[in-house]
Amino acid sequence: MAQNLTGFRAIFSSAPVYNLAQRMVGAEKARRLLVRDYFPQYADYRMLDIGCGTAEILRHLPEGISYYGFDASDAYIKQAKRTFGKRGTFKAELVRQASLQELEPFDIVMAFGLLHHLDDAEARTLFTLAAQALKPGGRLITIDPVYAPGQSALARWIISKDRGERVRTPEAYSALAAGLFTNIDAQVRSDLLNIPYSHMILLCTP
Repeated sequence: MAQNLTGFRAIFSSAPVYNLAQRMVGAEKARRLLVRDYFPQYADYRMLDIGCGTAEILRHLPEGISYYGFDASDAYIKQAKRTFGKRGTFKAELVRQASLQELEPFDIVMAFGLLHHLDDAEARTLFTLAAQALKPGGRLITIDPVYAPGQSALARWIISKDRGERVRTPEAYSALAAGLFTNIDAQVRSDLLNIPYSHMILLCTP
């Protein structure tokens, strides 16, 4: 995993600090818009959240969904369990093929802010696992910071300070999914946070 945990970035290993920082920049707004614009409108779907963090996305999801969240951080998963209790299944581990074989297929697989922490080989593995986890007609949604033409200098500078060391261009993100997904809808958005920032959203269907 390609991420910088030195200096001020180390404090974000704390789940409460991570959540506070997310709220300050407007992550709740981002989650609300993502659910509104890209998630199913029915309330009983199955969702796999890869790199779920503290699972704050659940604040914006229907009560009736079946939610499975995986994250490498034990601290984040403990926080998710404390906050959301029985609303989902939470695992402090990386998603592997063996993990997926124990689960029924999903309508939605999400990776929120994960790809820019992964090198190309790790990212391709994520896309492979996501494709295997989806039901026919299911969708993978990824959201990451992006270096995009026309973005402000301030947005580019803020993104450059991220813990993830693999922030890519739109073309590079799309290339990761090529060959594994038939339909790849790549969207750059700059309206999700309360600060100048650019996100790459990939909507992928097999």
